[in-house]
This record gives sequence, C-alpha cells and structure tokens, in this order.
Amino acid sequence: MPRTPADIATGADFSTIEVAKLLGLAVRSVQMMVDRGELVAWKTPGGHRRISKESVQAWAARREGTAEAVKPEEAPAPRSGARPSAPRGRVLLIEDSVHYQKLIAMVLAQKFPELELHIAPDGIVGLAMYGQLQPQVLLVDILLPGIDGAALIGTLRSDPHFSGSQLIVITSLDETQREPYAFALEGVAVVHKPRLVAELPALLAEQFTEETVE
Repeated sequence: MPRTPADIATGADFSTIEVAKLLGLAVRSVQMMVDRGELVAWKTPGGHRRISKESVQAWAARREGTAEAVKPEEAPAPRSGARPSAPRGRVLLIEDSVHYQKLIAMVLAQKFPELELHIAPDGIVGLAMYGQLQPQVLLVDILLPGIDGAALIGTLRSDPHFSGSQLIVITSLDETQREPYAFALEGVAVVHKPRLVAELPALLAEQFTEETVE
C-alpha cells in the first residue's frame, strides 16, 4: 500500500521510490541527495537501500521553511515617497547565498511589495518548488550546489509548462567566466550580481507592469 506524507512522522525507514513519491522528486534526485549526504541511507542484507525516516523528515522540514513566501510585512518597508509599481505575481529565487537571498528580498519589497517571493537554496529543491508554484518569474544563479544553474535551465526547458515563466539568470561570473555555460544562457537575461540592485528591477518591471520602476 503506498505511503502518504503523514507517514514521514511514523513507521519504518523508506525505500528510494517511496521517498521520491513523498517529496515529489524524481528517483534520480533522491539518489543524488543520498550520495551527497543530504539523506541518510543504509542497505538491507538483500542489498536494498533504505533511507532514514528521520533524515527525510528533517529534509522535508527544511524545504517547507524555504518554501514560505516572503510576505510584505516581514520584508523591509518601502522607502518613504517610493511609488510601488507591483501587480500581484509570484517569483521563485533559486540561490544558495543567504546574502543575495536577503538582498533580492529587499529589492522586491521596495520596488514590488505585492509580489510573492519564494526561495530555494539549491537546484534540487528549486525544481520541486517550480513544479508546485509555477511562478511567473524564475531567478536562477549559475553556481548552485547539487545541480548547477545550466543543468537546471536545461531540465526546465524540457518542461512544457516552462514557456509560461520568464527566466532571469543572476551570477557573480563575468562574461568570460560564463562562456562554459553559453549553451544554457542563449536568449536569457543575465544580471551580474554587482549590478543586481540597478538592473533587476527593470527586468522585473517588464514582466509585471508596463510602468517604469523609479
């Protein structure tokens, strides 16, 4: 009998397939998480892999924490006199740097206070959250733990629903350093992190409003 998400809190350890179903991930993604040590696994005498219930529960709790929207009342208030120019919308940021997570949250709170910002700390979580959220805008760093941004972009482009999302890449890599990722960046807006505060609002404005962000 298939397990349900409630089984995370009870019962025995899980098989790889069961974890994939519980967390809404591909089996290969779960295998990679075990290989990276994100999930604790062991093998039965018959050679079957079992994944610790406690590690699955801990990973699910971490994902739930990062998936919460950054609400306007929790984010920095707009500057006095600033004119918000933000219709409602949803943005998913896939970025492992806490500094840039906070910086982008601040930019959106000031310029687009009605947008929902969701944050994934790595590519694997980002893929799962993308499927759940279907955001209008996807902000992706190139250098990510687990699966890099280029591979992530390739996976998303194979998703028929991806055409409904605007992709913006944010990166600390300069133009020369980006050359190995050129195949993934073709036709994609790229923001160099040192220019993030200056350039990101205009790109978001193109998606969410016809007015120029001041």
